[in-house]
Amino acid sequence: MASFGQFIKSEREKREWTQTEFGAKIGINTSAICRIENGNQKFSKSKLKKLADLFQIDNQSITDLFFADKFAREAFKYKCSDSIFIVAEDTANYIKSTNVKQGQLDL
Repeated sequence: MASFGQFIKSEREKREWTQTEFGAKIGINTSAICRIENGNQKFSKSKLKKLADLFQIDNQSITDLFFADKFAREAFKYKCSDSIFIVAEDTANYIKSTNVKQGQLDL
């Protein structure tokens, strides 16, 4: 799996959009698109729905990719072992089970 920025670049290139064209569609300037695709700038969480609509990809899939990238980068930054992903999955399952009664999951 590539980074979220690489995912954006790949999807943009599939559609044969330049960074300028894509930026105009999503509301981000060209230099920011370049930095996002290269991993030097984070994509805005507030634009995930717009990105999903633009790429015609399920919003949940886009959100999952965004947060998986964010979590993996943080784990790498703090030199966590690979077991962090198992612990995170266990923790997420625990949170889901405790929030079932409330009808929503707040992560």
